[in-house]
Amino acid sequence: MRTRSNSGVRLDYYQRVVHKLILDHQQPVTGLFPASPHNDHAWIRDNLYCILAVWGLSMAFKKIADQDEDRAKTYELEQSCVKLMRGLLMAMMQQKDKVEKFKSTQHPHDSLHAKYSSITGRIVVKDNEWGHLQIDAISLYLLILAQMTASGLQIVFSLDEVAFIQNLVFYIESAYCTPDYGIWERGDKTNHGLPELNASSIGMAKAALEAMNELDLFGARGGPSSVIHVLADEAQKCQAVLQSMLPRESNSKELDSGLLSIISYPAFAVDDPQLITKTRDTIVSKLQGKYGCKRFLRDGHRTPREDPSRLYYEPWELRMFENIECEWPLFFCYLILDYCFQGDKVNLTEYMQKLEKIMIRKDDGIKLVPELYSVPGDKAHLEQIEPGSQERIPLGRCPFIWAQSLYILGKLLQEGFLAVGELDPLNRRLCSEKKPDVVVQIVILAEDNEIRDKLLEYDLHVQTISEVAPIEVQPARVLSHLYTYLGRNKKLGLSGRKSRDVGILSTSKLYSLNERIFAFTPQNFDYEEYYMTRDPALLASTFTANVAFLGMSWKQMLGRPTITLLATQYLLDQGKIPMAMITTMKKLKSGYINGTRVTLGNLGDFLSTSAITNLSFLGSQEEGYPDKLNPQVQSYLEEHLLRSFSSRLSVLARPPAVRHARALRRRMSVRGAIKKTRSINVDSDTLGMEGEYVGSHLLERKPSWLEVEPGRSPSPEDAKKRAFTKGTSTTSLGITTPTIEISKESTPPPPKEEGTVKNVLLRNRTISESQNIYAEQETDELIAMLRETESLDEQGDILQYLVDTHGLEFNTGMQENGKHVTVKDLLKVLYEKACSQKLWGLVRHTAGMLGKRVEDLAKAVTDLLVRQKQITVGMPPNNEHTIIAPLPENELRQLIHVAYGDDESTAMLTQELLVYLAMFIRTEPQLFLEMLRLRVGLIIQVMATELSRTLSCDGEEASEHLLNLSPFEMKNLLHHILSGKEFAINSANSLIDIKEKFAKNKVGRGNFSIVSNKSNRYTKKSQILLEGQGLQGTIDEAPITEPDRQGQWLRRRRLDGALNRVPRDFYQRVWAVLEKCQGLVIQGKVLQPNLTQEMTSGELKFALAVETVLNSIPQPEYRQLVVEALMVLTLVVEYKAVNHLGGTITVEHLVHKANQIFLEDQTRCSGDATLCCAKEGAGAGAGGAGAAGALVCGGAAGVCQLLYDSAPSGRFGTMTYLARAVAALLAERLPAHEPVECAIT
Repeated sequence: MRTRSNSGVRLDYYQRVVHKLILDHQQPVTGLFPASPHNDHAWIRDNLYCILAVWGLSMAFKKIADQDEDRAKTYELEQSCVKLMRGLLMAMMQQKDKVEKFKSTQHPHDSLHAKYSSITGRIVVKDNEWGHLQIDAISLYLLILAQMTASGLQIVFSLDEVAFIQNLVFYIESAYCTPDYGIWERGDKTNHGLPELNASSIGMAKAALEAMNELDLFGARGGPSSVIHVLADEAQKCQAVLQSMLPRESNSKELDSGLLSIISYPAFAVDDPQLITKTRDTIVSKLQGKYGCKRFLRDGHRTPREDPSRLYYEPWELRMFENIECEWPLFFCYLILDYCFQGDKVNLTEYMQKLEKIMIRKDDGIKLVPELYSVPGDKAHLEQIEPGSQERIPLGRCPFIWAQSLYILGKLLQEGFLAVGELDPLNRRLCSEKKPDVVVQIVILAEDNEIRDKLLEYDLHVQTISEVAPIEVQPARVLSHLYTYLGRNKKLGLSGRKSRDVGILSTSKLYSLNERIFAFTPQNFDYEEYYMTRDPALLASTFTANVAFLGMSWKQMLGRPTITLLATQYLLDQGKIPMAMITTMKKLKSGYINGTRVTLGNLGDFLSTSAITNLSFLGSQEEGYPDKLNPQVQSYLEEHLLRSFSSRLSVLARPPAVRHARALRRRMSVRGAIKKTRSINVDSDTLGMEGEYVGSHLLERKPSWLEVEPGRSPSPEDAKKRAFTKGTSTTSLGITTPTIEISKESTPPPPKEEGTVKNVLLRNRTISESQNIYAEQETDELIAMLRETESLDEQGDILQYLVDTHGLEFNTGMQENGKHVTVKDLLKVLYEKACSQKLWGLVRHTAGMLGKRVEDLAKAVTDLLVRQKQITVGMPPNNEHTIIAPLPENELRQLIHVAYGDDESTAMLTQELLVYLAMFIRTEPQLFLEMLRLRVGLIIQVMATELSRTLSCDGEEASEHLLNLSPFEMKNLLHHILSGKEFAINSANSLIDIKEKFAKNKVGRGNFSIVSNKSNRYTKKSQILLEGQGLQGTIDEAPITEPDRQGQWLRRRRLDGALNRVPRDFYQRVWAVLEKCQGLVIQGKVLQPNLTQEMTSGELKFALAVETVLNSIPQPEYRQLVVEALMVLTLVVEYKAVNHLGGTITVEHLVHKANQIFLEDQTRCSGDATLCCAKEGAGAGAGGAGAAGALVCGGAAGVCQLLYDSAPSGRFGTMTYLARAVAALLAERLPAHEPVECAIT
């Protein structure tokens, strides 16, 4: 017999170790591993990690097979792997009903179990007795199944099993928005059983989805029916959320060593090398000790101070575990594998030595990895004082097979028995390597010859739909319907894919089906659904964003992406192709668009270079005809090929006879019915208030209090005359600032004009009230008017009234093609007309009344939430509703409509803004840095304020403008506000045509008051007026000096306050302040110091707690000064100026103290404030506020407007005054006799 080579001897040693420590415990019937000799429960995750060493060893033997026995050993080890993988598969298949249910509910109680009996494979605890929802465990199963199948093992035997695996893919598809219990089975770290979104689960799911895509589960022997399909967009969403979370693990865990499994072996889920390094370094610096790494900060598991009699912790207890958390050698094993894959021998050796030092040697000489090392009870206090100083003792299972298995893999790699590629046959480890640039292929098709010829005029050669045959072009919703057939299986009772969402990555592939080839147009270009697709400029910008997104996200797919666009009649603007479209198409011809490489061509030319997916799953597999199309699919496709575009009502179309001499009195009475529903306010007296402005008894136009000469009652007619005769409005919102809290005393009653302002704070208009107005109108007269009037606005008002009084389904008595026409049908026609004439205010309103949904609202909200941004809708401070978890579409729409009451336009606008915010967070996440909560109501108000500032018009006109912006302009305005850029509205081109359109109908629209002669605006004396003052006739005139600088810091603070933006590391710093005082009081709400006991400084839950208190401040600029005051306090703590700040600190006192010092300075050097707050006799102590509490200059919350408008730095800067205020506070609190050290930096 030949002598054994050295490598053979060494491998025989490892084989004995693996046999003794791992395979000896494998249950012969199920193939599963029990947790320990005394506990027969088999955890999915632990079992998978256990078997990795066996799989690795089998591949090592395969290479050196110098004797037949070695081949036999290889086979035996491989079959152990197959046995385990099939044991887990059988256990999960017994719960197939759960998989089916979970696809629609995503409820923790409907999830697959996390552990099974290793003896029978049955369940061991009930659904509600354990945190079973652990997406990372199911994902790890799919990932390892894919890797083992790719290495040549045959694990899946039948097509029914393939269908089950396909449904497991759907099970983990929505990992990016499904909170689960995570790798440690606890969810929130207080262990009260609250699931949360975990980065480690999302990363594992992303890896599994990518590994499973287009994988043939029958290996080399399979055919099209054994291939798994994954929608690339789902993996991409996981990727995006993961990137936004790392190095954070979840809301309650700011960091977790479990992330090592995501950034390196086995998942390799992160593509960005810097993010991988950052995460690894953070874990090593914050969690690594001598004996391994802590799982996460303040982890009480097995520490001497944990109360073993109960599972959960009290929030205040968590502080006790600081610095004495157990250390797990397991994470050294992950780091060793990480350095093996990087080829970093130095670190590999270092960590291998660290690990072997703390391993425990048994009698037979085998070294074992223990589960964890804990601090002995009597040494806990010493360890807490000086972390890392005490010896620890091993606790828990020994060997901990999960870690032991990874250790053996590390040794096999270190000694060269395995190459890294063998452990990763799918090459996941290369995902962070640099790839060549993606070339995006673009095909433009014309709906018919007419459009093709129009494009030809611009030298754009395109084909029509009929010319690209045999390739068929369909909208994305057809693809989403076809995907519902994927994974269906009658025997197992599985219904296929539930989600109807197909993203741009999926529609950028071509699909083959038997002999046919399909191309799909992107989902966000589906014309039937939403009005935003009617704006050519928005479509063009969405399109360029899509191209850029494809350039970044098209990974791990064979072939190039192809975007197919359809130029339809819908896009024409009065028979012409819009310029926005033409310029974009011209850019495409250049080969680059916004830095992404593109190529424009015909579908036929791209067939050889595109990514093509086979839709083989549409065959009648279960009937035994795999090559024949499923009859349901067949009929669906046929029906879709025949569908014509649209059938329209012609009720409102009438010969264009112009009748001006109608009785105007009758018309007046309906006018403004739409405007009556508005709830956006910019007027200085109520920014941020839930005000309801109903106009006069004619519902004409609300007079602004800011325009009334002193001592006169405003009447709507005068106001109207004045508004349109004087070239500029006398108000400029840069100066008249909102004071929000209106209490009964502080606002003198408005002049008693009959019904001028009806019920300022009553929301729902009651029907009876409308009835007084329309008492003399008969319904049929209204309908006659409806047919006669030319103005769409007027039609809108009449229909609004009909809906208010009779409801949508009211039969109008008209006939069309023998059918009765309801109000709803008329609204639809009006909507179509408004869309084609681009009357966006009317479009938004009718869309709201028809209950149209904005594109993928639920998806947009989810996109924001999963990136750790909470959302509030509704107008602050009374009506804000916070959304903290993803909701289904209909519930969201319901919530938004409830938040805005009758105001359909603003409800629609909110949906629209949510979609834009989601677009921005996908493409420019840096805009959202340091913002935790997006308050859409406040953002809308700030947008209106900005418009009123740039157009110098009053609040109502500004909100009218806002609602009439085209979707593209709306998106740009939002972008400007988010990025804090200065902007001016270009009155010359974008809105000038609107001026002409509406010159006929001045009252109804706000689009004609754009002031082009700017000089005029600033030379007038500005009248600064406050709520009550105009009525007694005291108006202060303050000359406006250099126009550009004034108001800039006020605007900046207002924007930052409305967007909830805070300085970097603000919340961590506030945490440090809380440690040094007995609480911070803001708006009467207290931030208790015990929050530092419950939460770590970097924890998201802590940040949200602070932010909730800050959000109780209604005025954005005041909130921003409070944030600045907190920053000054943090500096006191950081520079250790004092040991303790004493009792509770009321932050607003600091701001008011700073204001007082500011006014004293102003009086001393007779600055601008002497005209308002620092005036003689104004009572500087009270900040110039009388009992009424309103300031002359309109500053919010009793702080002088000029202080808000000071830069933070400099001699007269806000920081200077706040620092002086803090110094004054400390002077009161420190004992007088102690000398104060004064370090000047």
